Amino acid sequence: MEDKFIFLKSLISTSGLSGYETPVRKQVSSAWEPLADELKTSRLGSLHGLRKGSGDEPRESILLAAHMDAIGLMVTGKVEGFLRVTEMGGIDGRVLPGQAVTVHGREELNGTIALPPNHLLPSHLHGKAVPLEYLLVDVGLPPSEVEEKIRVGDLVSFAQPPIELGKDILAGHSLDNRASVAALTFCLNNLQGRAFEWDVWAAATVQEEETFGGAYTSAFELTPKLAVAIDVTHGAGPGTKEHKTVPFGKGPALGWGPNIHPALHEAFKTVAGRFEIPHILEALPRHSGTDAFAMQVAAAGIPTMVISIPLRYMHTPVEMVVLKDITRTARLLAEFIVELDDQFMQKLAWDTE
Repeated sequence: MEDKFIFLKSLISTSGLSGYETPVRKQVSSAWEPLADELKTSRLGSLHGLRKGSGDEPRESILLAAHMDAIGLMVTGKVEGFLRVTEMGGIDGRVLPGQAVTVHGREELNGTIALPPNHLLPSHLHGKAVPLEYLLVDVGLPPSEVEEKIRVGDLVSFAQPPIELGKDILAGHSLDNRASVAALTFCLNNLQGRAFEWDVWAAATVQEEETFGGAYTSAFELTPKLAVAIDVTHGAGPGTKEHKTVPFGKGPALGWGPNIHPALHEAFKTVAGRFEIPHILEALPRHSGTDAFAMQVAAAGIPTMVISIPLRYMHTPVEMVVLKDITRTARLLAEFIVELDDQFMQKLAWDTE
């Protein structure tokens, strides 16, 4: 397929905030059309792509899910031509002042997030990080035009362009979780021309940042035998603690905890070892914070795995990933699928001792 950097940059440059994913879904659909046997959209807006296996019918199926929604802002009010906004998906207000944004009104408008002068803020905020409630979006238009072109409820997305750092690193907004959508796309490409027995459902899910609605409904609708959530996790960086992050650029993280089926974890670890795919263990002792939380409990329960791509500066406009970690994730998924056979479910047990 096209240059992987170009594809990833195009993904993160396309809007698609949580609950409003139509623009990015159209782009992913175009990328998946030559890679899937069937494409359809769920009632909530998730994209489902089916790659048919070669085993005897009725075939088992595996669901690979990567959420395509992004964090952003929503207009909540207008003050003398400036916009008040609230967060969608969880944003640290400390990173917002001065950020370039796009306001999706009756037309797309460029804007910037403005920080009021220190002396105009409440005294308890002098010299401190300013909460979102005091920040405003300035689109440079007179109040009359703002009233005409922008409504309460309009979306505001980050406009920071992607930045290539060195040969293998990309920084930009929405890499959580478009990096994983890219990995899933590369996995489908890796399966081209290869034989595998199980059906493969690829899902670009909606609303993970807010409701997990896409994962709940896609898992219930498709009823796979296995499910894998592909997401990002906190990559090590300046000032981070080793036990709270994973190494950056050292391969995907394999989740371990109650949200993950232990035998499925062991199976992925075995495949990674066999094909010498660098990987790390990530302890997830509670809610994994991913689509796996929803897929695991769909219907009667689905054995679920979490595979995460290390990412620095999560939920900021300058998230950072290593392209090699994305391609390693794609290869691990593809090799695991190729090795699935009609005996896999019979050997799968919660007790791995």
